[in-house]
Amino acid sequence: MTKPRKTPPVDLTGLRRIGVGQREHLVETDRAAALIAPGASVRDFLEALPDFLAVRRLRQLVGAIVAARTADLPVMFGMGAHVIKVGCSPTIVDLMRRGVITHVALNGAGAIHDYELSATGATSEDVGANLKEGLFGMVRETAEALAAAAEAGARDDVGLGRALGERIAADCPHADFSILAGAARHARAGTVHVAVGTDTVHMHPESDGAAIGAASHTDFRIFCQAVCDMHHDGPADGPGGVYVNVGSAVLLPEVFLKAVSVARNLGANLDGLTTANLDMLTHYRPTQNVLTRPVAPGRGMQIVGHHELALPLLRAAILEAMERP
Repeated sequence: MTKPRKTPPVDLTGLRRIGVGQREHLVETDRAAALIAPGASVRDFLEALPDFLAVRRLRQLVGAIVAARTADLPVMFGMGAHVIKVGCSPTIVDLMRRGVITHVALNGAGAIHDYELSATGATSEDVGANLKEGLFGMVRETAEALAAAAEAGARDDVGLGRALGERIAADCPHADFSILAGAARHARAGTVHVAVGTDTVHMHPESDGAAIGAASHTDFRIFCQAVCDMHHDGPADGPGGVYVNVGSAVLLPEVFLKAVSVARNLGANLDGLTTANLDMLTHYRPTQNVLTRPVAPGRGMQIVGHHELALPLLRAAILEAMERP
């Protein structure tokens, strides 16, 4: 049997080396976190954050949002229901009131929780416990309200989001917590994008598939128009519109991708578009359909974190940036 050949150690004396001053560096001390005193202002806190990774992307996103609104271009937020369930509705409503967010898009579950929170001041059930009793999703009032909104949205051709938002604004005691009512009150677009069979209200006898489909399809066309409005005809490096996906792993990234295709097909120049994804985890469809395929390299930003931390921080950063001289 042949013995294995020994490989001699490499001779390192011939290496080409450089001085540390000749090398470019990715980390410098002037980008490290600053230490702020107790009682410091929000601006002090934001400026003290270390200028790396998520903080740098957050600052880039803030800059893109401020630039878009300065140029009167849309800033759209597409959100899953979890944003509402962790108490972030007032943050979104305030950004609509201030004219920062011009369009909010929810999935069907988001619309359900938005309605229940505004109608009763509470939402979200123990799925496991209620499922065993055959009572999961069997709340009558929610199904009746969503069905009436779908019928009105289809009949009047205003879409499900606007019809439900107006109903909440008129009838619900906690309407100030409603994202859809906020959109209606502040003349922002609010759309709801439904996949039939995914939402609890679809199990109820009031549910009308034709009305849901018609109202939600109107919302899709409104959504597409908002993406078309992100068109800009300025310099190649000028600002474009902004789309932020928050907590929707599948449905809204798919809706956004189709809307981008429609907009480009109709001649919209989306080369300046900026997108971002804010979520606790990274998922395939937000990465591909929001951050990669629709935008040029460098204009899609992934910010991983909890919504209840990231969204208030984003709001504070936007307001500080808007108030700077």
